[in-house]
Amino acid sequence: MPEETPQTGLSDNAAGALAYFTPIPAIIFLLVAPYNQKSSVRFHAWQSILLFLAAVVIDMALGIVLSVTVLFLGFFVLGLIWRLIELCWLAIWLVPVINAFNGKRFKLPVIGDLSEKLAK
Repeated sequence: MPEETPQTGLSDNAAGALAYFTPIPAIIFLLVAPYNQKSSVRFHAWQSILLFLAAVVIDMALGIVLSVTVLFLGFFVLGLIWRLIELCWLAIWLVPVINAFNGKRFKLPVIGDLSEKLAK
């Protein structure tokens, strides 16, 4: 009777999807073997980190712009605009998470190509 080796750790798909839940798991997957040896996990980890950085920078810039325009638009309209922006971020985040969980590489514009280069 052949011995079965127990499978430990996460599947590549689960690790790729988990990398999108804050930058902490993404950094861990880039540092810890066997995940840092798998191209698909590295790709999703890098894309997650770059998406997080882009979101922070863009949210800060939009926050400054919208805070200046609050005098013209009012707090209610400003709140609606901000909710729409955050809903867009949710959609942008959710698409690569679902694709990673299904074992697909979904490249986001601009950062997807950079992530692919960094993952090599």
